[in-house]
Amino acid sequence: MAMTITEKILAAHIGTDEVKPGEFISLNVDAALANDITAPIAIREFENSGSINIYNPDLIILVLDHFTPNKDIDSATHCKIVREFAKKHGINNFFEGGNCGVEHALLPEKGLVLPGDVIIGADSHTCTYGGLGAFATGVGSTDLAAAMITGQVWFQVPESMKFIFNGKLNPWVSGKDLILYLIGKIGVDGGLYKSLEICGNAIKELGLSDRLTIANMAIEAGAKNGIIEADEKTINYCDERAKRPYNIYSSDADAQYESVHEYNCDNIELQVAFPHLPENSRGISEIGEIKIDQVIIGSCTNGRIEDLRVAAKILKNNKIDNNVRCIIMPATPEIYLKAENEGLLKIFLEAGAILGPPTCGPCLGGHMGILAEGEKAVSTTNRNFVGRMGHRLSEVYLAGPAIAAASAITGKISSPSEVMP
Repeated sequence: MAMTITEKILAAHIGTDEVKPGEFISLNVDAALANDITAPIAIREFENSGSINIYNPDLIILVLDHFTPNKDIDSATHCKIVREFAKKHGINNFFEGGNCGVEHALLPEKGLVLPGDVIIGADSHTCTYGGLGAFATGVGSTDLAAAMITGQVWFQVPESMKFIFNGKLNPWVSGKDLILYLIGKIGVDGGLYKSLEICGNAIKELGLSDRLTIANMAIEAGAKNGIIEADEKTINYCDERAKRPYNIYSSDADAQYESVHEYNCDNIELQVAFPHLPENSRGISEIGEIKIDQVIIGSCTNGRIEDLRVAAKILKNNKIDNNVRCIIMPATPEIYLKAENEGLLKIFLEAGAILGPPTCGPCLGGHMGILAEGEKAVSTTNRNFVGRMGHRLSEVYLAGPAIAAASAITGKISSPSEVMP
């Protein structure tokens, strides 16, 4: 039977020749992730179950990235719970403080998630790792606790949707623009419990950073997972980091899809998603004058070194508008160090930006960038729901780093062409 990448990965993890959409399966996982918000719930359920030992401590990854550095007593308590659990059970893949970073940037960087893996995480953006050719999806904290006990999880095999991006990318257009465009076409429930397989000549030209960004936001279309076939670029990236073998899978030519969608990148311009849904995407040419109060550049979506290089290219020799707070957060310590060595941090500081630590922080309205009533922000994060970044009467406009940096300079939502010579 012909199968898609997702179906092949799932079949391999239950030791069978094939799986079919709609089938319920229980399978082994290669990695199970939680953070400082979701891990304490999973830990409580693990302990309530009466279990004494974790099935395999090497499968568990705990990253304290959401409300850290601890913003209050509650967040400090959550982190303490996770820290003590990690020590008690010998979990080596425990990250906090100067060894930490935004989880979905950190794990690929550390070689902990690889092509062909089945990865679950008590965080909806676990689907990021599909950018490496893995099956990765978010689960509830109770499911994570079950994986701690058994090393397994259950799924219903999703139907697959295929999205083909051909043509040549326009200037400044990135993976963030492609995924916002896609979500704008199918809506936030257009891929509900589906596997979004992303391919095409334009995708092959993208680097791993852009691919991870695309997969990251598959959940914003309601998808079970997003996935991009691993190629030579993927292999080169992973071979530098991998500490264990991995497998590459590709879809059969005659694999069955629920639907196939094809887009010409020649016609895709820079995108902005208006409040209060990621599906409200518009091309930059369709946007009028919208003044802003804050810009966020960072997060698991756009906090990698490639994103910072784009922002620095635009901010260099420019000044951030006096009425705008521009907060830039490299997603991991390694990215921070690269940005320092490349002189990017100097550019940001000279432009008037605020540098923050590697944290999710403002993305979920946690800290380090909360919006007040009536304030508007351009953000490279992945969600712009009501109250997502602060007050319920604030507004978040999603965009890539190019628009975010240009908007910080002009004080309104802008294209890089407005500030670049």
